[in-house]
Amino acid sequence: MNQTDPLAEDAALIEATVRRFAQTEVAPHLSAWEDAGEVPRALYRRAAALGWLAMGYPEALGGTPCPWQLRNAMTIALARFGGSGGLMASLFSHNIGLPPIVRHGSAALQQEIIPSVLRGDKIAALAITEPGGGTDVAALRTTARRDGDDYVVDGEKVFITSGVRADWLTVAVRTDPANKGPTGISMLVVPGDAAGLSRSPLRKMGWLCSDTAQIRFDGVRVPARYLVGEEGAGFRMIMTNFNGERLAMSAMALGFAECCYDEALGWARQRKTFGAALVEHQVVRHKLMDMKMRIESTRAWLNSVTRLADSANPADQGADWVAQVCLLKNHATQTMQFCADQGVQILGGMGFMRGTACERIYREVKVMMIGGGTEEIMKELASRQLGV
Repeated sequence: MNQTDPLAEDAALIEATVRRFAQTEVAPHLSAWEDAGEVPRALYRRAAALGWLAMGYPEALGGTPCPWQLRNAMTIALARFGGSGGLMASLFSHNIGLPPIVRHGSAALQQEIIPSVLRGDKIAALAITEPGGGTDVAALRTTARRDGDDYVVDGEKVFITSGVRADWLTVAVRTDPANKGPTGISMLVVPGDAAGLSRSPLRKMGWLCSDTAQIRFDGVRVPARYLVGEEGAGFRMIMTNFNGERLAMSAMALGFAECCYDEALGWARQRKTFGAALVEHQVVRHKLMDMKMRIESTRAWLNSVTRLADSANPADQGADWVAQVCLLKNHATQTMQFCADQGVQILGGMGFMRGTACERIYREVKVMMIGGGTEEIMKELASRQLGV
């Protein structure tokens, strides 16, 4: 244990619990879940019972306040020992769907939605991206027109994680049709069983056990009390939400890189070629060390950015920190990409077979490099934050 870190013991306990969970409750079923295209709802309740869904949320709403350091410890461990981005995207889609409600929703709205999600009884998702819109959030076209005590929602969303099964959708809408810019955007919670809401599952390269949807809103009536915060404040909520999402994705990418390293090292130690274990060949050892070098640089950077995220000084989460998060997300996903590629290479033919972690992560790395903001957008945003 690191004696200088008061949370090191807690992080180690979290990692041990996650490892047991992954070995006993994930690994035996993961292939079947990927074939089914979803994880069972009972798994949400199991993760909730272990306290993972509630991490970082207010106690009054059924949450467990805790620093990013411990949240990242859980994320890294589940990525490393679970080896499935689809699993994590499913279980933790609430971590992008709920924060706008926590920060800006009314007390009544928070109580109606958040506790049941943190118990694992309901699934929450975030719906921003639109066909043809991509990362250009300010150009979204889904509208919410006020009609008496309701909003009437029309439009379409795409690539929505947990969108097929979500009980609550936090949706970016344009409440001022005359305002085509960011100040015309609001956030509205839409119940998953609302009349006029339809969803179509999407087939993907990776994240096979995560349901992903294209969603249509055809005259969907939503009570006005489901507005999150004020009209016109949605764009700022979205931009703030991205910072936490990108930090969490950086932690995930580190865990997946470690997963590839673990599997490649284990394979290299037991696989024999030309009368010797693979690890006895210099070229293979060098590949492993190239992986390790990138993993450790990512870990150091993640720890640095996380310390600032947990700082009580608001100045520590200023423009420089936002830039750091953006660049870290790029670095971490590039580390994941490199380790997945090298892992598949070391495993050889076995690395091309479904069922290995390296093969799964190799397919899933691209969504990590795109989701939460593409590499190109991350560089552009970071440069603006730094005044370059």
